[in-house]
Amino acid sequence: MRANRTDLMQGTLELLILKTLSREQMHGYGIAQRIHQAVDDLLKVEDGSLYPALYRMEERGWIASEWGVSENNRRAKFYKLTKTGRKQLADQSMNWERISRAVMRVLEAT
Repeated sequence: MRANRTDLMQGTLELLILKTLSREQMHGYGIAQRIHQAVDDLLKVEDGSLYPALYRMEERGWIASEWGVSENNRRAKFYKLTKTGRKQLADQSMNWERISRAVMRVLEAT
């Protein structure tokens, strides 16, 4: 039996995108596929959430983009992490750890 897939909250999606791009530059479809693979398809990244997040992150200077050719020989926009994006990844990662610990304390409370 397969577990239900879960939709992502906006800030969580940004964190996952930043982490994915910290390894290598990728196009949007590749980012979504990498996230799905990393979590065994337990999280759902919809195009309607992914691309607006990428545009917001580019406006904030966290990522940069350039046009290139994908592995299937199609024109695609490739995204890469900027220096500001690396700092944002570190900040958001620390915040995520803090929030996760707090939520677990509440869930484990008797």
